[in-house]
Amino acid sequence: MRWFPATVLCLAALVVSANSAIAQNDTAEMTYKAAGALASKPTATIAYGPSDLQVADLRLPKGKGPFPVAVILHGGCFMASVDKRAGIAAFADALTAKGFATWNVEYRRVGDPGGGWPGTFQDVAAGIDKLAEIGPRYRLDLSRLTLVGHSAGAFFALWAASRPRLDPPWTSTRVKPVSVVAIDGPGALAPFVGIDAQVCGRPVIVPLMGGTPGAKPAEYHIASPADHLPLGISQLLVSAELGDLMTPYIAAAKASGDSVQVLEPAGANHFDIVIPATPNGQAVVQFIVDHALPSQR
Repeated sequence: MRWFPATVLCLAALVVSANSAIAQNDTAEMTYKAAGALASKPTATIAYGPSDLQVADLRLPKGKGPFPVAVILHGGCFMASVDKRAGIAAFADALTAKGFATWNVEYRRVGDPGGGWPGTFQDVAAGIDKLAEIGPRYRLDLSRLTLVGHSAGAFFALWAASRPRLDPPWTSTRVKPVSVVAIDGPGALAPFVGIDAQVCGRPVIVPLMGGTPGAKPAEYHIASPADHLPLGISQLLVSAELGDLMTPYIAAAKASGDSVQVLEPAGANHFDIVIPATPNGQAVVQFIVDHALPSQR
């Protein structure tokens, strides 16, 4: 584990303070969800499993392709009741307008049948691996693929990027990203235990994992990207109201030798960074366009 007690204690105080503001920022969250409701209709909604929640929305840009791909993973405090892929659909739209095919993945969470460990992680993995099957049909260039997540989705984007460093059945040889974009979310779960109740209004990590870090050390190790650095790909990290929670991961990622670029939009809150109509949302979209696919710059 790349986290230390003193760091976590300081982190807890800072994050509780910062994220009390998030909990009270209902207007920003409502604006985020309203923007998502106005997003374009997907090119296709495709199942990657038998559950109604095991689906993803594919949006294709104009042109004949082959198209670079951005996998989009929404947040929501790991809970079924907080967010879904419709919330971040406007952000997916914005990346599609910039030339990316976007694959906006829904997945089971705490409160959904089959959600939590291992089902949520299995969904994220299977949703991404589905691209290998549909890629030829939709002219997707999987050699130019980035993983983009917001909040809890940022954690899952980092975790998905760590899969080549894991043992079966978690590793993947079907789809290999060239970069990962983590937007205002944690890089490990154990340090979030306790803080999560302040940020999310209730404990979420222990329910997600089915136990405490002490009771399930192997599971937390598999689930924590910070334990599997270096990821071996470019990391783009966007820091806003959860910035203090991201700081230890950012330091560890840089120390590991990975290519790490950090964007800290001025005056950003947790939601405006994924609302494309805001200056901060536009800055994050451009950050991805400029840096997620280095070979295309």
